[in-house]
Amino acid sequence: MEVQVARIGKPHGIRGEVTVQLFTDAPEDRFEAGSVFRAEPAALGSLTVSGARWNKDILILGFDGFSDRNAAETLRGAKLFIDTDEADDDDDDAWYEHELVGLEARVGDDVVGKVSGLRTLEVQDLLIIETSAGHETLVPFVAEIVPEVNVADGFVLLTPPDGLFELNLPGSNQAGPDDGEVTELDDDAPIDPEGSGR
Repeated sequence: MEVQVARIGKPHGIRGEVTVQLFTDAPEDRFEAGSVFRAEPAALGSLTVSGARWNKDILILGFDGFSDRNAAETLRGAKLFIDTDEADDDDDDAWYEHELVGLEARVGDDVVGKVSGLRTLEVQDLLIIETSAGHETLVPFVAEIVPEVNVADGFVLLTPPDGLFELNLPGSNQAGPDDGEVTELDDDAPIDPEGSGR
């Protein structure tokens, strides 16, 4: 089966390099020089990586035959695919996003939501959990917090630290001016005489 592992973004610099949005949890293995991907749109054919490097948490790729910024611009928006049957995937703890999306998120025996996505970063990956209340929570995809991924039975088991599911809730940060709170009026504030009765 083919899976999308990246989407090409904008050109980077003048040597034909491009930024990529990742959809794989093993970018260091997937994007080595010489790696070949099927590209979409089909007119691009296959693309061979000529070089890969990190710029902070953004992966920068170069491809054979694309040596300047104008050529790189023609790649913008292209999707990169691999055949998972042929991929060298010896890591039992490596998961594709399509395998995770839709799995129940459980804390103990309680279902707290569903996996809606996977955000791949250089330091660590994040599971995107849509909670039962409809909020989105980012969960570090590490063994201490996600000790079990059971695709066959349709769930991931979480052991979240206290407060993790409250981090992204509305009103969880410091209250802002539009949070609906009624503030005390200043009795000494001047009143605009033309502001009433019109």
